[in-house]
Amino acid sequence: MQAFAAAAAAVLLAAGCAGPKDQYAASADAQQRMAAEAAADTKAGANVDTQPTYLRLVEQMQKEDLWFASLAHIDALEQRWGVSPESTRVRAEALRQTGQAAPAEAAYKRLMGTPLESAGYRGLGLLAGTRGNYAEAVQLLAQAQRRTPTDALLLSDLGYAQLRAGQIEEARLPLMQALQLRPDSTQAQANLALYLEVTNQRDQATALMNANRMSEATRQAVREAAQQMRASGGSTAPYGTAAAAPRNESIAAPLALKPSRWTGAGGMRTAIQMNPSASSADAPLSPNSTSRGTP
Repeated sequence: MQAFAAAAAAVLLAAGCAGPKDQYAASADAQQRMAAEAAADTKAGANVDTQPTYLRLVEQMQKEDLWFASLAHIDALEQRWGVSPESTRVRAEALRQTGQAAPAEAAYKRLMGTPLESAGYRGLGLLAGTRGNYAEAVQLLAQAQRRTPTDALLLSDLGYAQLRAGQIEEARLPLMQALQLRPDSTQAQANLALYLEVTNQRDQATALMNANRMSEATRQAVREAAQQMRASGGSTAPYGTAAAAPRNESIAAPLALKPSRWTGAGGMRTAIQMNPSASSADAPLSPNSTSRGTP
């Protein structure tokens, strides 16, 4: 604080000696910047005193989609406290979200045999989905679900993967469970609406979308994805093959491909989000995790 006060005084003194009137505004801006930097440093310092608080800092960065920056902080965390299942999990998520599938897969596999084994299976299932291998994704997500049976968003992901794999009837149970466990989850809502559309229960699908005030773009994405699935009996195509929509619409990538949100008990991002692989305003989107989805 003394150093901060001295620096602030030096700025004011320099401004006073300069004389011109506009220097007062400049000195005020400088003080505000210095105060903001000091506050940020204080906050950061408070968050790196222990491994759990540093992990929370990393998770917060990932919630804000700062995946590349989080990797640098994970390196720092592991240098200070060593590698742990928790640091391996956040590293695997960051690697997946930054398009590094091979090292992400290796990191997820390192979670096998640890208390975070469910996160490992889930991550591997999401990676299988990005390759368009929905049958494999179902098997891996089912392994994760057996270890965390009440994780609503994992159930939603599993049900979506089953729809894509052509396992339409099997998808009903996990999708219904997901919505009843997390009725506020837009991911669970959209995936159940997709199931209802696929099974020609259009009135129920419309009622569900009306009740949850889904945007027209999301509704269109759900309907077009359902039409595609009905025509093909499921889909083994990669993610992002459903309806196109404007980039500013909140529409999910399948299986929570956008940031996955970990809540400590298998939870991932709940918000419906855009496909992170989309690179243009006309990029194809699919309704759905992540948390965010995805942890």
